[in-house]
Amino acid sequence: MNEYKTQTEAAKKGIITPEMKAAAEHEGMSADLLSRMLADGSAVIPANHDHKCIKPLAVGSKLSTKINVNLGVSRDVNNYDEELAKVMEAVKLGADAIMDLSSHGDTEPFRKKLTSECPAMIGTVPVYDAVIHYKRDLDTLNEKDFIDVVRLHAENGVDFVTLHCGITKKTIEEVKAGKRKMNLVSRGGSLIFAWMSMTGLENPFYTHFDEILDICYEHDVTISLGDACRPGCLADATDSVQIGELIRLGELVERCHERNVQVMVEGPGHVPMNQIAANMEIEKTICHNAPFYVLGPLVTDIAPGYDHITSAIGGAIAAASGASFLCYVTPAEHLALPNIDDVREGIIASKIAAHAADIAKGIPHAMERDNAMADARRALDWDKQYELSLDPEKAREIRESRAPEDDHSDTCSMCGKFCAVRSINKALAGEHIDIL
Repeated sequence: MNEYKTQTEAAKKGIITPEMKAAAEHEGMSADLLSRMLADGSAVIPANHDHKCIKPLAVGSKLSTKINVNLGVSRDVNNYDEELAKVMEAVKLGADAIMDLSSHGDTEPFRKKLTSECPAMIGTVPVYDAVIHYKRDLDTLNEKDFIDVVRLHAENGVDFVTLHCGITKKTIEEVKAGKRKMNLVSRGGSLIFAWMSMTGLENPFYTHFDEILDICYEHDVTISLGDACRPGCLADATDSVQIGELIRLGELVERCHERNVQVMVEGPGHVPMNQIAANMEIEKTICHNAPFYVLGPLVTDIAPGYDHITSAIGGAIAAASGASFLCYVTPAEHLALPNIDDVREGIIASKIAAHAADIAKGIPHAMERDNAMADARRALDWDKQYELSLDPEKAREIRESRAPEDDHSDTCSMCGKFCAVRSINKALAGEHIDIL
């Protein structure tokens, strides 16, 4: 029998687990160093005991930046086969985690399928599933119902759960004061807010946090402390409502550490560029360096259809400033449930942001692929350039669909024989440079 239940507990006991070894190898670091990060809470390895096919990865500010992909069916778009196809496409493109945000139908079989077949980390938001699982409206659910759904997800093999524990009855008073433009935009946060408003009771995820810790300890489920009060527009960024919730989350982080439960903290949604770095520093200070999982942040509110770009800009700044985990955003954000093309665009944008941040924060070996790309471009080796691309298929398709009229295999249709690389290569080799 194992001498530990969670990765945190093992690390504190000086035990190097198989998950630590695998995650450390992925990072190109020693398992001992990763173990120390797990012990002090600055890193987590979300890996439920019952998720047997998982490829363990570590999340932390001093590690390579990971990306999460949100998927799941809704009442209006509810084909689970299509959703599974999106999952597989996301994994193929390099998603490190999949969050199942399904809000319709029989969710448990799909969740079990993910944890039995998908090697990426699997996350959920149990409060979404409460109404669906019990097939009862929100105001008929009691506190036990919410906690039992957390237990069900843990038993299904989910690796991390987003729980909106920091929103309390005090938050209701603050929001009713009417100082925010967008109030609450968190779907899970709004459900808890509505339940508290209708029942007059305190947030069950806050009042029953010890029971939640017992569940997560037993299965080694990482708690992702959800930011119910994240800003939904630039005007609400870094306000007293957001920071007040973050202070409560910092207290809960300490309780997780005391109970050897892995924990990370979710971060803001819409934040002006000049406030992002400060938000990362505030989180690290208040939440004891727990890994920060940011939802964007989106740096402008006026780009529907292009929010994968506004998110990638913010995500790159956030990760370079200490965020550990980026939640992707697709072109469909604020507009519709994403299709496979949207998923692809969102993942690539997030991977660009994560990779750029890893270079900026000096992650070992992060720039090796860029250096290899420079070598391939200097040699005009197109196949090697495709191979090194984040999206090889798109790179190849663009060039081959717009090839030069003449057979200039060493150039593209932008410059043709005016290609600077071609001219310099020939000049340095002492060759004649033919242009016309």
